[in-house]
Amino acid sequence: MENNILSEEKDRKVATNDTFKGDERTEQVGQTGGSHTIAHAENFFQNIEKQTQSKKSENRALDEKFDMSAIDKIFTNYKRGQMFDGVVVKKREDGCIFNIGGKNDAFLPKEEVDDYDSLKMGDRFKVIITNKNSDGMIEVSKSMADGIVLATQNANRLKLGSKFTFVVTKVDEDGLHSRLGEYSIFIPISEISPKTRDIHKTVGKQFEATVTEIDKFKKRIIASIKLLEEKIKETNEALFWNSIFINKVVRGKVKKIMPYGAFIDVGGVDCFIHISNMSYSRIGKPDEVIKEGEEYNFKVIEVDRENKKVALSLKALQESPRLLAIKELHVGAIYKGIVVKILQFGAIIKLENGATGLLHVKNATDSNNKHIYEIVKLDQQVEVEVLDKDEENQRVSFRLVRDKE
Repeated sequence: MENNILSEEKDRKVATNDTFKGDERTEQVGQTGGSHTIAHAENFFQNIEKQTQSKKSENRALDEKFDMSAIDKIFTNYKRGQMFDGVVVKKREDGCIFNIGGKNDAFLPKEEVDDYDSLKMGDRFKVIITNKNSDGMIEVSKSMADGIVLATQNANRLKLGSKFTFVVTKVDEDGLHSRLGEYSIFIPISEISPKTRDIHKTVGKQFEATVTEIDKFKKRIIASIKLLEEKIKETNEALFWNSIFINKVVRGKVKKIMPYGAFIDVGGVDCFIHISNMSYSRIGKPDEVIKEGEEYNFKVIEVDRENKKVALSLKALQESPRLLAIKELHVGAIYKGIVVKILQFGAIIKLENGATGLLHVKNATDSNNKHIYEIVKLDQQVEVEVLDKDEENQRVSFRLVRDKE
């Protein structure tokens, strides 16, 4: 302000010198036009004074305009969720007073600091505004800020093709939106999972995606859920076909039930189980044994690598009723049964408990010249002795017990 006044005084002196310079003008003032010239000079000096006073008023207004309290009001417009870098200015038993800029200090609860005892005045770190406490002070959180800082660091390490996890915070007609620290996340509607039926139900849910575009200057990431699922499917299929073999027991989820069987998802690969391989008991529909969406253990019974087909079985993992019946038998014991089939070299006998076995012709008679049909007839009730049983191959050998003559 002083510099402005000095400049104006200099201008005024220059103007005065210009008015009175030269002998002829001085003589003219004194002899011919003295009164008129003096009046003109007085008006000139009055105008200069008015301009000086106006400049002083403007400077005073400028000083008032840059009042520090006014600056604080402009630049300390805090809002919830805002992050600040601040400093500890006072430590209390319940927390510390934390300066985040301007005249208003904030309160950081003791629980927000992992090692509060080691906290000291002058420590600097980032915090996030959460609310106002009962004392009317702005309350801040260090843990929330630490989480955002960590998430931002993780986002900074991402590159094209990187896989990351996020939680959907917003959906619109364009796609899914989220945040990873200071980065915005966007999944175009064309890049969401084909399995998603209603995108509005994705809010609050966690997903995995792969980065397709990243702008670290604008802190923006565009990603695809669909592309990641396709990559995972390709990897899983390669692992599946490299490790699958007949008789392998696999864990699968029932994907879709059909009238004649069901499709089973095994490690991301569709396999099939026919209704005849679901149970030893006679069933009318697959859902009598399995339920859609449920997981079961299956045994691989067929592998067609060329056509990418795998057949599964449930009953192959169960003990067959025939095996259970065989296990009940004792070698040397005598049981009642019925002839159910006549063969060239013997007969098939079915016992009362359901076990079946072979009665060889040599074990039905002492004669070497008789045929089995000469000894027993179809549907004939007989008594047989168990000579041998093979549980692994589910075979039983009988000897005919003849009436004592």
